[in-house]
Amino acid sequence: MTFDYLIGVDGGGTGTRVVVADRAGQLLARASGGPSGLGLGIAPAWQAISAAVDQAFANLGSAFAADRCAIGLGLAGVHNPIWAKAFLDAAPAYAAIALDTDGFTTLLGAHNGQPGAIVAVGTGTIGEAWYGGRDKRTVSGWGFPSGDEGSGAWIGLKAAQLAQKALDGRVQRGALASAVIERFGGNIDAAYGWLGQANQTTYAQLTPLVIQHGGSDADADAILTQAGQEIASVAHALDPHGALPLALCGGLAEALQAWLPEALRLRARQPQGDSATGALHLIRGRVHG
Repeated sequence: MTFDYLIGVDGGGTGTRVVVADRAGQLLARASGGPSGLGLGIAPAWQAISAAVDQAFANLGSAFAADRCAIGLGLAGVHNPIWAKAFLDAAPAYAAIALDTDGFTTLLGAHNGQPGAIVAVGTGTIGEAWYGGRDKRTVSGWGFPSGDEGSGAWIGLKAAQLAQKALDGRVQRGALASAVIERFGGNIDAAYGWLGQANQTTYAQLTPLVIQHGGSDADADAILTQAGQEIASVAHALDPHGALPLALCGGLAEALQAWLPEALRLRARQPQGDSATGALHLIRGRVHG
């Protein structure tokens, strides 16, 4: 197979990250761009990816040609087989292409391309384990509001529910409840307006308030402690005997450290790389494996 460059892509609902490497995997350039999760549409996904790839090659000072590149992609929405097929059908003429979920490429990045487990905690929550070969498993990631326990959206929803009860007088209005009510707009009418347009991203924006009050407000501590327990349950379901290395990933992993059960906190390690570098491992395994 003839190609000059490897490309790794991490694409989700908020942005796209691209890395370019030589044939041996030596990193040469990075770039970022707009969202490329498949739920936003196949054409917009490829447009965002292509723009970020073009920028990466501009940063490298080299002209981009798809037939000189092998590309690995970890994208949100790949679990939908119809979307995944449509995405591959619309692909430019790359020398080689490998596609998987952004959860799996996050795992590959976290463990330097080796088997392991991750729990990724951000707006949503998902756990991935790879035991080697084709043997892998996903836990959680069911989506908000029915799933994603322990995530930013889930924490924010719990905080919103606390504020609703405080506005009703069903619970005492503590510091966290007061802060959330203020974010709503300060009264019941404003709260109805805020809640009426809320989605998972909006709820997740309440999470910094909960973390800010952690350690000084019993309600905040209760929510965060439950979040830590939910994250631990995902890790346990992936690897009940603790045989695999485990990394905690995502924007909230570090912020929630203090509320994780001690056994999980002691076991988990820092990820060695990100999802874009994991996508490089994905395509390297395809073209060299």
